[in-house]
Amino acid sequence: MTIPVQSYKRPARWIHWLMALCIIPMIPAGFIMIQEGIPRALQNTLFLFHKNMGSLLLLLIVVRLLYRWRNPAPAEPAHLPDWQVKVAALTHWLLYALLVVMPLSGYIRVRAGGFPIEALDALGVPALVPRSDQLAAVAKDVHLFAGYAIAGLVAMHIAAALHHAVIKRDGVFSRMWVTPASRARRDAAE
Repeated sequence: MTIPVQSYKRPARWIHWLMALCIIPMIPAGFIMIQEGIPRALQNTLFLFHKNMGSLLLLLIVVRLLYRWRNPAPAEPAHLPDWQVKVAALTHWLLYALLVVMPLSGYIRVRAGGFPIEALDALGVPALVPRSDQLAAVAKDVHLFAGYAIAGLVAMHIAAALHHAVIKRDGVFSRMWVTPASRARRDAAE
């Protein structure tokens, strides 16, 4: 049974799904590229992808946070239990925090380690942190720990979305995914 719920605005949905398309391949790429014994050509390709996509994601998260600041999320559906609302809120804010920590710690690790970020270098963006092996090591540890945390939170987020979409069918998933019914509700509201 689909329960009427208030959907996110179109820009919020676009930013969400664009970020999802960027983040989901970043997680396995990040974990695979640091494994021992993988071919060097594959490792280099994954490092290039991961560093440059991370730079794009930092820009996207800034856009997303600015948008969210000016456009608060719609109210949670009234039928959700209080504990689910609290867990969803905590998960979302942790995801936002990690979406800032991940590219910043990755940037610091790479630049402090003396390595290039090809897209930024091509644009003439100078390194904003000094060369420092100690700083690079701390940033590497933060990035690795945050990588495990964000992988777990993304998995929880996807599992909860699928639970609401496939099992409960309660309209929660349609807040972010456009279905004919949610499109009609949104068009009536806008």
